[in-house]
Amino acid sequence: MQSPSLGQAELSAILLRLYRLSHELPIAEFQNAALHLVREALPFDSSMWGTATNTPQGIDIHTIHLHNQPEEMLTAYEEVKHLDTAAQTAGRQSRSTLAFNAGEWFSGRAQAPLREYGRRFNQANFFISSDFDPNTQFVHWLTLFRADETARGTHQDSELLALLAPHVMQALTLNRVAHLDRMETPGAGGRGSAICDLRGALYHSDEPFERLLKTAWTGWKGPRLPSDLLQSFLRGQTHHRGPVAVVTGLVEQGLLFLRARPRCLVDDLTARELAVAELVARGSTYKEIAQSLGRSPATVRNQIRSIYEKLGITRIAGLIDALRAVAPDPFRS
Repeated sequence: MQSPSLGQAELSAILLRLYRLSHELPIAEFQNAALHLVREALPFDSSMWGTATNTPQGIDIHTIHLHNQPEEMLTAYEEVKHLDTAAQTAGRQSRSTLAFNAGEWFSGRAQAPLREYGRRFNQANFFISSDFDPNTQFVHWLTLFRADETARGTHQDSELLALLAPHVMQALTLNRVAHLDRMETPGAGGRGSAICDLRGALYHSDEPFERLLKTAWTGWKGPRLPSDLLQSFLRGQTHHRGPVAVVTGLVEQGLLFLRARPRCLVDDLTARELAVAELVARGSTYKEIAQSLGRSPATVRNQIRSIYEKLGITRIAGLIDALRAVAPDPFRS
């Protein structure tokens, strides 16, 4: 398996296609598509692409995308990851690229289980590129595997992966942010957005989101989501309503997509009152609302009076303005 000799024009074309796909493809499809592009420049058989935190026991995986590898590979890796000196080496530099033969790199007697693991999952030759933050011990890495023992990496392969990997990682970030942008409400004042993994590590957060969290959680600075906020979403909630901010979250592809906005008076309405308020704002009459919700017109009338008192308004125009602060909400269940 030989790497093609790429000229500047061919490499430029691959990168342009990569960034175009980052904006066009849904997050469920992008990583495989990006890896197919990488294969045009640097042939490989399978790959593992993810994020992790370095620990004394080996890498603690946060997110993972397997390409042409079975899920059981991850379970098997947990048993031998403490022997993986390549992962340890890649995690010592802010940015590094390695190309090596597994049998030669993992040649120690104690690493026999790791060599057997590699044979089981057709990982004869490795190509690893990583981006490591020494302050957080957080690493974003891309590993490519070749199954053929003789298809060893060359210096040219290493240089090519070192060139491609930062673009591939940046394109993944852009793909996720583009997905978040499609979920957001254009022009919604005071709203912020963020993306984190299910361990709470933030991959993207804008200035309004960080400002709101710093106000709502005194002393918060990142780079992880506040623990109580993360746990509320892990318990299956879609909204976290605090005294200062309301944060909504949606889990997709092993990531948590977040939006935050300042708390407002509408947040004090009950679910029933909110349903009535939205129907009033759409122009429905008391009778229509009562029929739609299975309540009496008198009950609806009393609820509307309570809504107006809570919001401090007297006219429907004020109600519409108040609801505009919280809707439309694409995360609302």
